[in-house]
Amino acid sequence: MPKMKTKKAVAARFKVTASGKLKMSRPGKRHILTKKSSKRKRQLSRPAIVFASFAKTYKQVMGV
Repeated sequence: MPKMKTKKAVAARFKVTASGKLKMSRPGKRHILTKKSSKRKRQLSRPAIVFASFAKTYKQVMGV
């Protein structure tokens, strides 16, 4: 049985933290920024932790 290849699209979007959680950048900071408040844009800049329900699948696809 060959090894499973890492899905590079997923690996580029997420980083694994020291505790094994997945860190992501929040969506919604690319365009149509004029109607969003400064507070909202500032909060979107901070990284977020992926929900546990999704993290299991993403880790498997990444080969972590």
